[in-house]
Amino acid sequence: MDVLVSEVGPRDGLQSVKRVMPTPHKHRWIAALAQAGLREIEVGSFVSPKVLPQMADCAQVVAQALKISGLRVVVLVPNLKYAEIALAAGAHLITIPVSVSEPHSLSNIRKTHAQIIADVRAIVALRNARFPSVKVDAGLATAFGCTIQGTVPEDDTVRMAATMADCGVDTVNLSDTVGYANPAQVKRLFKRVRAEIGAKCGGAHFHNTRGQGLANVVAALDVGVTTFDSSLGGIGGCPYAPGATGNIVTEDLVFLLESMGLATGIDLDRLMAARAILAEGLPGETLYGYVPQAGLPKGFAPASGRRAA
Repeated sequence: MDVLVSEVGPRDGLQSVKRVMPTPHKHRWIAALAQAGLREIEVGSFVSPKVLPQMADCAQVVAQALKISGLRVVVLVPNLKYAEIALAAGAHLITIPVSVSEPHSLSNIRKTHAQIIADVRAIVALRNARFPSVKVDAGLATAFGCTIQGTVPEDDTVRMAATMADCGVDTVNLSDTVGYANPAQVKRLFKRVRAEIGAKCGGAHFHNTRGQGLANVVAALDVGVTTFDSSLGGIGGCPYAPGATGNIVTEDLVFLLESMGLATGIDLDRLMAARAILAEGLPGETLYGYVPQAGLPKGFAPASGRRAA
């Protein structure tokens, strides 16, 4: 089985970092990630620069990333206005954050469920009319729980997934925004969503806030999920959800998958080199990861066919 690792560090990672990474350094980092074998990278968000100054250069970053052969360039958009900009910029895939928890939706993008559903329908209609080759995903934030609302009923997540599918998105991804998910819940919810919307049930976006991230990956693999978001060095989180920290670490995720015999196409040595570029661009920022700290086991033979020196 081939697994797609979608790197979200340049977007999800940087959105929670106070230091603004210079645009040329973002270009270097994204290029290094692509050279390591990442096939899909979420390079930024089209949002108000007043709200997220880190993303003020998103158009420039997208333009540079589009020059990288074979790279699928992904961006996040919170509404129709910014979707129009992202589509015109040439992004290959746009992701719309759709919170299952309405209190989180109001905190994160200042929209009620009714408003974001209307926006999703309008974005899909625009894509269909003018940019048919672009994919549109809905990322169901707080699908497993919410630090503002608390418990998020699984029925609510399944219902929102069905609504997004009805809106015409290509894929519905489940996000553990605040690190509440456990492996049993992951298996149960992905099975339910797939039974409801079929092939539109997409990948997983897990946080490691409470140390369950990689266990949740294994659970998702067991029920057929083959796309996982992660962030180099584990940086990032949601600035509008209290306590939402700690994306799963790309280095640890790739090692897990490759050691299980699942090919990612990613060279771990080159991935470590990209980590060094990230550290240069964010001096003083804490980077996470067990594999970078411990190193690769002697004789490690990854599924993708590269052997570590």
